[in-house]
Amino acid sequence: MTNIHLTKIHRPTARLILESGLTFTGTSFGATGERFGEVVFNTGMTGYQEILTDPSYYGQIVTMTYPLIGNYGINVDDVESHHPHVRGFIVREFASTPSHFKQIETLENYLVEHNIIGLSGIDTRQLTKAIRSEGAMRAVITTSDAKVEELLSRMHEGTITDAVKNVTTKTVYRSPGQGFRVVLVDYGAKSGILRSLLARGCDVIVVPGTSTAREILAWRPDGVMLSNGPGNPEDVPFAVEALKGLLGEVPVFGICLGHQLLALACGAKTIKMKFGHRGSNHPVKHLSSGRVDITAQNHGYVVDPESLSGTPLTLTHINLNDGTVEGLAHKYLPAFSVQYHPEARPGPTDASYLFDEFTAMMTSVKEGSFVPCQDATI
Repeated sequence: MTNIHLTKIHRPTARLILESGLTFTGTSFGATGERFGEVVFNTGMTGYQEILTDPSYYGQIVTMTYPLIGNYGINVDDVESHHPHVRGFIVREFASTPSHFKQIETLENYLVEHNIIGLSGIDTRQLTKAIRSEGAMRAVITTSDAKVEELLSRMHEGTITDAVKNVTTKTVYRSPGQGFRVVLVDYGAKSGILRSLLARGCDVIVVPGTSTAREILAWRPDGVMLSNGPGNPEDVPFAVEALKGLLGEVPVFGICLGHQLLALACGAKTIKMKFGHRGSNHPVKHLSSGRVDITAQNHGYVVDPESLSGTPLTLTHINLNDGTVEGLAHKYLPAFSVQYHPEARPGPTDASYLFDEFTAMMTSVKEGSFVPCQDATI
């Protein structure tokens, strides 16, 4: 038998230190240095490339609960923005020799290229349990030998500020179509939203998340799409003010952060969740029909259900795991929203029909046949 000698690649030791003091030591498989951020977990079995490039993860250190990540490498199709937005990426085991017909590089090389620290070889189950028990918290992922006490004293460096302004497009751009003209307000929009609108023939104009109502309406849209995005929805009052000027002027459909902004614009409140929803298997019930969709989700804030009383909003969808608010509709105006991602990417496409609901709403408004929603239905 021929003896095959494999060269062992040396990778630096890396640590994850939570603000609670809990420390995990493993092996680095990406860049080196220090990165501070909020540590969260995602329960998806696949879709790590879409997760890395989802702008909603801006400023976060993401842990994958599935134990083997990277086995199909990196390709040019599964990206949701131009570059990754996470500050750190944690896995139980990463595949150093992936294999897939679309692969152009390895996950390890991708992280190095984009200066993201990867950490492998830790007990991700213990980490996930700690987050579920104590909540999402600030943390640092590092390949340095700095003392724990020093790193704990610098946890404020992981504070996220101006998240939307950091991920939104800086210029207006257009993806032409022959159908309805839709202005997509980019608070950190995933490419999947744009693709879903284009698949329905929409003429899409993407504008910065800082755009005013006047700037948006100047495009004379048939509808306005409010995208997903990172951070606390109460940190973007300029978006809430713009939305107030849009309601009643044009049909509105909000996703994730866009859903939360619609709630704030109508007088409701949002609250931070203990550890959020991040994954591809969240069951959501449509209250009026009883339909249950398995949905893709990524959010750390939610609309406070008690704050809906006295607003012009009606509850349309709830999460079957914890009863949280998953969908809203305006009782009198053409506007609705969902907390989850109907475009998926990654995840199931059960809820993709909501884009058809949006085009149907634009049709009804244009024809003068729109019927206001005054009960738990869109």
